[in-house]
Formats: sequence, structure tokens, C-alpha cells
Amino acid sequence: MDKRDKYGVLIDIGRRRGLFWPSYEIYGGVAGLYDYGHVGVAIKRSLMENWVKYFVDRRDGVIVELESPIITPRIVLQASGHEENFTDPITECTKCGRVFRADHLVEEQTGIHAEGMSMDQLWEVMKKHGVKCPVCGGELTKPKPALLLFKTEIGPYKGSPGYLRPETAQGMFVSFKQVLNTARNKLPLGIAQIGKVGRNEISPRQGLMRLREFTIMEIEFFFDPDKADEEVRKYLTKEILEYKVNVLTGVDKKKGVEEAKPYTIKELIDKRIVTSPWMAYWMAIGNKYLESLGIPSQKIRFDEKLPEEKAHYSLQTFDQEVHTEKYGWVEVAGYSYRTTYDLGRHMKYSGADLTVFRRYSEPRIVEKIKVYPNPSRIREIAGKDLSIVMKNLSKIPSEELVEKLEMQGYVEVEGYKLGKDAFYIKKVREKIHGEKFIPHVVEPSFGLERIFYVVLENSLVFEEDRTYLRLDKKLAPYHVAVYPLVTGSTGKPSMIAEKARLLARALRIAGLRVFYDEEGSIGRRYMRGDEIGIPYAVTVDYQTLEDSTVTIRDRDTRKQERVKIIELYGRLLELLGLAHDWKDIIQRYSLI
Repeated sequence: MDKRDKYGVLIDIGRRRGLFWPSYEIYGGVAGLYDYGHVGVAIKRSLMENWVKYFVDRRDGVIVELESPIITPRIVLQASGHEENFTDPITECTKCGRVFRADHLVEEQTGIHAEGMSMDQLWEVMKKHGVKCPVCGGELTKPKPALLLFKTEIGPYKGSPGYLRPETAQGMFVSFKQVLNTARNKLPLGIAQIGKVGRNEISPRQGLMRLREFTIMEIEFFFDPDKADEEVRKYLTKEILEYKVNVLTGVDKKKGVEEAKPYTIKELIDKRIVTSPWMAYWMAIGNKYLESLGIPSQKIRFDEKLPEEKAHYSLQTFDQEVHTEKYGWVEVAGYSYRTTYDLGRHMKYSGADLTVFRRYSEPRIVEKIKVYPNPSRIREIAGKDLSIVMKNLSKIPSEELVEKLEMQGYVEVEGYKLGKDAFYIKKVREKIHGEKFIPHVVEPSFGLERIFYVVLENSLVFEEDRTYLRLDKKLAPYHVAVYPLVTGSTGKPSMIAEKARLLARALRIAGLRVFYDEEGSIGRRYMRGDEIGIPYAVTVDYQTLEDSTVTIRDRDTRKQERVKIIELYGRLLELLGLAHDWKDIIQRYSLI
């Protein structure tokens, strides 16, 4: 096997060592669906746990978690605009009948950037450049939009229509007010969620890069747009402001520039490259997160999406991309400024009040026009329906009544047109203490499976005598492997194996993830552990029986050190970065 082909090696390791493989293979498989074995599950779980630590636990209580259902009523995704806008262009081969995503075929066969093109534009390019079926070479049909939502029914037989959620975001938007009331009850407030989503992709052909079922790690960050500049300052430390990220701006893209440029977070804000300073803040945190996973900063960039490339809900979007050997630049996260789009739409469709009260520093005296119904006049118009008309009028805000009377000269209720003479209109002076507003939202959203792949590819190391995963220690599927030096059925070999099993059990009870293996030579066992990224191996040998010491082997350097069993746990915590000097920490934060 060509050792330069990281993708091929990962596919081999993935299947052979229990990381991942295509789902339902005994039935021929299903494109866009993958199983994750015991090693892959452990690495994915570590990625999720570290995402929570980075984006939730370390954000000083500003971010809280939520778990909402995968099954979503149709009305929710109508309100969000997904039922209308969540589509991709498809084209069908007239010869073999296969269906493809039209913009991807155009890019693959012509090199022309086709994202955001209309159906007519795609068709013109396809005809001009002779785009054909990549499988049989047949003619293709004119592209048409295909809905990417998985349809379902809620309830048996004739249930209510619903969909599998295409993102976790809508669960956070519809529960925003409940979370606000039970959590911080003030802005800014972030709601985080990790969960499975479904997108009925047309023809997924890129392994873990394009899936029909995958996991999103997402934050909806709600804030007061009038106070954004003031409140974000609390979080924009000197370190953050001076931190550099690589950005390919929309302005540069329009000029034909293809290389990203380094900008400090301060420059992104001062030069108004970002629409909101909160966007820049989360871009910094997201970049630091990927670097913490072992991905070099030069392999990470932010690609600003042009107007025709953005989602329907976004005012501004940056895709965070990582460069891979197999796929080139791939999106692993998206940062969208969703403004009031989602909360506003859900207010309109549900009638719920999702506003927040903004209290003024001092009360203000304002002049308002108040409208009160004139019951005697309304009785003359509505007769026996007076009570119904009065009840419905009470539901209409005074501001709306004023607007309708000014615009059209009457208000229509239950078929009755009520003119200005049906109301008392007065100017009043009121003392108000604040006002309601709809919060704005910035969304950092990460695709777990794509991060899983780029971390694996970036961690894969080739040496003359071994191939292994140099995973960051916090991401490894196991903290430590335990190996008896020799095996056997009687005498000292048996005693060594028994001692090793007991040691592995003790380390598990102490809270470490432990891999135990006594099959084959010690060299082969080292290689098997290295191949899946286990950072340390503890070897139990003949000397262990004499002085209760063991060796700790480092995966990366292969160096070994001898330690007493009684000191082993503490030493492993130090090596794994799980032991912390409390005195040093409190001194760092000037607590003593």
C-alpha cells in the first residue's frame, strides 16, 4: 500500500481496527451512512466531551446545554423556512437513471464554481461544457430543486406530518424563552446542543465528508444588538484581540483572490470584516478549539460566503475549513449571523412572545396615541355581535389599531368595518422603564464526523517500521494500554498475566480508559496500540513480581521509564495532562 495515501490507510485502519466502515454492508450498503466501531465511538465521544469543555464549561456560565427531539413537526420547519429553501439541484441520467447533485457535477467536470447558481444557470453551463453522467456517460436532464428533508409522520396511520431535523438549531429557537427563564434570565445567553440530524443528500460520494445522518455540535448565541459592542468587551481579552485567524473575505473572493490572509480579531472588528463583534469572538474560540485538537493553524481558514452562497436565514456566514490531503479544503464548521430571522419567524407562526425586555438606565416620558373602543357606536354597527367584536378588539394591540385607522380609515372585525367614530383616540404621556426587542443570534455550528476525519488524517504518522495515530492525548480512545510481557498457563508467566489484569482493573476503577492485550509478542502489541493512538503503554514483567514496578512507554518517542505501581496512577495523570497544580492555578487568577 502506498504510505503516502493517508485516505487509503485510514480506510484500512478504520475497518481493521474498529474505527468506522460503511453501514449495512451485508445488504450492499447505503451511501451516506457509516457505522463506528468501539475505537471510533471512543474517539468521537472524546471529541464531543472536549467540545463541551471548550464551548460550554469554559464560558463562565454564559452557555447552557439543551437536548431537543430529532422528530420535528412540519410547522416548525415551515416557520424556519427549511421546507421552502432547504433544497439542492438534482439532475438525472436519461440512460442509466442515476441521480446526481448538479452543481457538484459541474464543478467536478468543468472546474467552474457552481454553488448558488440557479437551475437555469446550471443548465446553461452543463449544455455549454457537455457535462455527462459520470457513471455511463449518458445525457443529463435539466436540474430541478430537491427537498433534503427526511419526511415522517408523528403518530400511527394518518399521523401529523413531520420531518427529521436537518439541524439542532430550531429546537433551541423554539425553547429560547423557556431556557432564558430557567437559566440566566439575561443576555447574552448561548444555548448549546449536540445531536443527530438527517439530510437526504442526493448522491453522497465523499465518505465521511457528506453523510445523510451525522452529528452537529451547535450553539445559538443570543444577544442584544444595541449592547453588543459594550458586552463583547468583557470577553475580548488582549490575548483574543491579538489572536490571528486566516480569512478569505468576500471582497477578496470577488477580486479573484484564492488565498486567505491572516487577520487579528481586532482587525476583523475594526475593519468591519465581520458584521457583529460576537462573530469575531466565536471565530477565535472555534479556531483555538481546532488547534487544541492538534490541527495546525496554517491548515485552518475562514471562507466568507458570497450572497448567493449563504443560507436563507443568514446575514453573514463564514465557513471554517481545514485542508486535507484527500479532499483539499473541507468545511468543518459554519458561523452564521442569523439576526432575528428565526425568533421572528417562530413568533409569526406560533403567536408566542419570544422577545426580551430591555430596561432603560432611567425611565423615559413618551407620548403615545391610545385607542379605546366606543361600545355604543360599535353596538349600532355590530348589533347582537357586540360582545364577539369587543372580545376580538381586545386582542389587537393599540399600536396596530392606530396604524390601521391611519392607513385605511377603518378596522375590520368579524366582517364589520369600524371607522374612527367607533373609537376614542387620545394622546397620553407615559413613563416607560424599557422596551421589548427580539434578540440577535450568532451561530457557531460544527460537524462532528468531518472533524473526526480531519483529526484522524492530521494525526496519521508514517515511520519506517510503523504507521500510527499521533492523536492528542485527550482524544485517544484509551488513556493507557496494559500489557503483560509474557503469557503462559503456569508459573511466572501466568503470575505476570494475572498481575497485569488486576492492574488494568485497578486503573479502570481509578477512572482511566484502559486497553488490555496479552495476545502476540510485546512488539506487535505496542504497534497495535500505537495504530489506534493510545498514548501510553504500561508493561508488567518479571521485575514487577520482585519489586512492584512497571514500565511506562511513550507512544510518540517510544521511550520508557520505570515507576513503582503505587506511583503509577499519579504519574499517568501527569503525563496525560489530567493532574493540575491548584496552587499554580489560583495564583494565575490572583486568588491568593
